[in-house]
Amino acid sequence: MTDKSVFEQPQAGSVTTDTPPSGFEEWTGDRGFFGHPRGLSTLFFTEMWERFSYYGLRPLLVLFMSATVMNGGYGFDRTEASAIVGIYGAFVYLMSLPGGWVADRLLGLRRAIFIGACLISSGHICIGLSGLLGQDSGKIPFFLGLILIVIGTGLLKPNISAIVGDLYPEGGARRDAGFSLFYMGINVGALLGQLVTGYLGEQVDWHVGMGAAGIAMLIGLTIYGLRAGKTLGSIGMTPTRETDPRAQARQERSVKTFVVSFLAAVIILFVLAATGAMELNPAGIAKYMTYAMVTMAAGFFAFVFLLGKLSAAEKKRVAVIVVLFAFAAIFWSAFEQAPTSLNLFARDFTSRTIGGFLIPATWFQSVNPLMIILFAPVFAALWVGLAKRGGDFSSPAKFSLGLFLSGLGFLIMIIAANAVVASGGTLLVSPLWLVGSYFFQSIGELCLSPVGLSSMTKLAPRKYVGQMMGIWFLASALGNLIAGRVGGHVDPEKLEQMPQLFTTTTLSLMVAAGVIALLIVPIRRMMRDDAVPAVARAA
Repeated sequence: MTDKSVFEQPQAGSVTTDTPPSGFEEWTGDRGFFGHPRGLSTLFFTEMWERFSYYGLRPLLVLFMSATVMNGGYGFDRTEASAIVGIYGAFVYLMSLPGGWVADRLLGLRRAIFIGACLISSGHICIGLSGLLGQDSGKIPFFLGLILIVIGTGLLKPNISAIVGDLYPEGGARRDAGFSLFYMGINVGALLGQLVTGYLGEQVDWHVGMGAAGIAMLIGLTIYGLRAGKTLGSIGMTPTRETDPRAQARQERSVKTFVVSFLAAVIILFVLAATGAMELNPAGIAKYMTYAMVTMAAGFFAFVFLLGKLSAAEKKRVAVIVVLFAFAAIFWSAFEQAPTSLNLFARDFTSRTIGGFLIPATWFQSVNPLMIILFAPVFAALWVGLAKRGGDFSSPAKFSLGLFLSGLGFLIMIIAANAVVASGGTLLVSPLWLVGSYFFQSIGELCLSPVGLSSMTKLAPRKYVGQMMGIWFLASALGNLIAGRVGGHVDPEKLEQMPQLFTTTTLSLMVAAGVIALLIVPIRRMMRDDAVPAVARAA
């Protein structure tokens, strides 16, 4: 479960970001947490519990919303439920962009994290309380809770990662090791969250499982509230400030205007939808959001090429970013089917009883973070070893490998889906089909995701670093939307859709892997042309 929001970029025109206060070395120089600053322990456990809550809730959503009213769910059509999960995941990534900007220009990183954690906790409380209000009345606090989680995550995710970087002003290998520890906390939280909430949600009660995710977030908020001041000092407390007071006042006004306008728009839309004055079609919204995001990306790249005043070498590197963006979106559109189509397949078509114990469907998604925990060090050592021998894979080669391996994961699912269809939907296939699929997808993720993050910082023209990272997040958001749009095609009432979905996904991944493999040599040449690493705080 790779954290894709570990960058916080310096803003053009600013004097400083989070200026180190007096006594800064006290908080960055100690080695009280496995040889790292004690502040890392605060951030590690805050993020671990936040990821526990996020990944603990997410796989329950489609199962709960598509469950019949008799089974405690909302009885939504699978396509509708899956589209909602896709929209939810997309906005989580998109909100990291304004969340980082608001923190940098107005709140400061630390306050943004605290406010974000409070909003996430409030969102989980709303979802938990929705179970006490009945099927119809409970929908209002349920969806209000999702909105609060999205906004809160946008404030917390990019900024907590930025503070990890601030703990290591010297940079170097020690900072890389610190981010590795932080990254491990993310995956431990994802692993435990899906095991705990999956069991409670499916075996006890949907709202008990979702409530457990909320308790986890409250634990994370408590840890941060009690320990941040003691272990982080003044790190992250000061937002970016302009030297000119008038420029600073304009900056604060523009941020406040954006925040007020955004919140007003959210409130108005929510009230209209909650009162029935406006009917929302999740599948339609996801469709038009997909078009809008593709248009945004195309418009941005066109602007950079035509009006960005780039050198010839910079244009070549941006062209590589365009290619990587397109193939990353294809990868995430397959990978993010985990909480939708693959989750539904686990529930409806997988044999999950072992020795009288019914394995919760959501447990299969724990395979991904487990594989990441086990194999991330292996792949890190592999790339370093290959580089020492002069045989390291280029970035496009790793992209191609990641797409191909993920394609193998969905090729496995074609076989399993066809077996189900041949039985008329009566066959429950072995759980090893899903385990094998998640294994190949996870290895593919390790080949593609870290490489993509690194490539953005290396290739982006210096003045567009932050915006290019936003484009990378846009690829993830686009992938979530597409996955949500197709995820409902796993349905006992429409068996023929299942093999078609997995076949289309497999072909998309394999064709993409082949195309980028053909582009390895020209892309490698472009990446060598005057490549200047961009300034970024990166894991």
